[in-house]
Amino acid sequence: MAIVRSRRQSRLTGLVRYTALLVAALLFLVPFYLLVRSAFMREQDLSSPDFHWLPPVWETANLTGLFDNPAIPMARSLLNSGVIAVTQTIAVLVVSGLAGYGLARIPYRWSNVVFYAITATLLIPAAVTFVPSFVLVSTLGWISTLRGLIIPGLFQALATFLFRQFFLGFPKEIEEAAFIDGLGYWGTFWRIVVPNSMGFVAAIGTITFIGSWNAFLWPLVIGRDQESWTVQIAVSTFLTAQSVQVSQLFMAALVAIVPLLLMFLFLQRWIVEGVERTGIAGD
Repeated sequence: MAIVRSRRQSRLTGLVRYTALLVAALLFLVPFYLLVRSAFMREQDLSSPDFHWLPPVWETANLTGLFDNPAIPMARSLLNSGVIAVTQTIAVLVVSGLAGYGLARIPYRWSNVVFYAITATLLIPAAVTFVPSFVLVSTLGWISTLRGLIIPGLFQALATFLFRQFFLGFPKEIEEAAFIDGLGYWGTFWRIVVPNSMGFVAAIGTITFIGSWNAFLWPLVIGRDQESWTVQIAVSTFLTAQSVQVSQLFMAALVAIVPLLLMFLFLQRWIVEGVERTGIAGD
């Protein structure tokens, strides 16, 4: 009797848990539903007092009109954001990964000092370094160029800190076997450590890509010409225009998040593995 009661309680607990998860998932999906619905609606339907669960008429012209708008170079902005995000992500993974591995494994007298100095930069607010960074980029003549948008973000102290902490917990036995086979630190890192750390690398890469793709203030200040606009700047112009086309604003927002959704779906398995192994989300 006790066993049957225990099984019933277990099933009830599982049912309540899955119901709560389902409700939470639906609540998180509501903004995406409203975004997709509004992106394919006509202006008169959006301003109508009657709520429509689905567009009465699927207005695909919003998508074509978005890219045909001569005042907003959406295609160019998407390309710029893609180049900036991909370049910065690859650079951060390589530079911060090598720095983190060196600080964790290579014996050096001042390694702790260097690590503490890098960690200390995390305590400095971004607003403090914004003006000096702008002055430096302006002096180099990088205003309205991809160099000015990309190069200042090629190194991240947080990524270096996370890589270092992760490599401290990496099994030394695997590396020692590689050293016995004649591999040095460089070969061990690329041929042994990196292939066995893809979950963590994917998690850091995803965080870096999303941050770079969604960056707004720095591209707004540096990208003064339309040729150097990012997708976030292009989307913001719909809000500052004299006549706001709400349907195209929703369509622009939808187009801006599609690359992030595709990347997340493609790297989902590695991202979950990296979060579980590294504890990025906390205990």
